[in-house]
Amino acid sequence: MSWYRWKDDDLELSLRVQPRAPKDAWQGPDPSGGHYRVRIKAPPVDGKGNEALQRFVAKSFGVAPSKVEILGGEHARYKRLRIQAPKAFPIEVDRE
Repeated sequence: MSWYRWKDDDLELSLRVQPRAPKDAWQGPDPSGGHYRVRIKAPPVDGKGNEALQRFVAKSFGVAPSKVEILGGEHARYKRLRIQAPKAFPIEVDRE
């Protein structure tokens, strides 16, 4: 299974999030191929980690934070996100 898929102009990502990292960064695809690893500085407390993740993903893909939606995994390290009409691509994704 791939860690991303397109739904019309929207991109859905499956991520494994590492909170409390030294810096926000894209780390690379998981060896299993099911998730992409990302590091976030914020702690997973009171929604701060999710907010920081949304801001980081939005900035990376050139969209407003309101265009990044958490579809699943709000309280877990493994998350599914939807990015509405991304403008930039900080990681390699093919348009299928």
